[in-house]
Amino acid sequence: MNLRPFHLAFPVRDLAEARAFYGELLGCPEGRSSEEWIDFDFFGHQIVAHLAPGGGGDTASNPVDGHDVPVPHFGVVLTMERWQEMADKLTAVGVAFGIEPHIRFKGLPGEQATMFFRDPSGNALEMKAFADDAMLFAT
Repeated sequence: MNLRPFHLAFPVRDLAEARAFYGELLGCPEGRSSEEWIDFDFFGHQIVAHLAPGGGGDTASNPVDGHDVPVPHFGVVLTMERWQEMADKLTAVGVAFGIEPHIRFKGLPGEQATMFFRDPSGNALEMKAFADDAMLFAT
């Protein structure tokens, strides 16, 4: 299967904060931009931070494997090595995790490394990885 990049537009309260968080901290190269929005290359996918003061974040959650997972959220599936590098980097700079980096569904189909955190506007992100990518849709 040849996957195509997805596109996601989301609200942010401040474009300078978005540049610092997505561009500098997460290492996502910047694409086109205006005074109202910024395109980022989010691990090969196109995300667009749209200026919407007061419009980011949500406090809804659902229980998953003993944690309250924020809804809505978005993220990326990394390699296990890249996930560990990102977890170490985010921990080192003091990112406040909503759900600390850990292994979810240990010993079960779909076992995965996961972590949740929020951008400065309150948007929830999840980064995950599988030891075996074939487990991505395992039931």
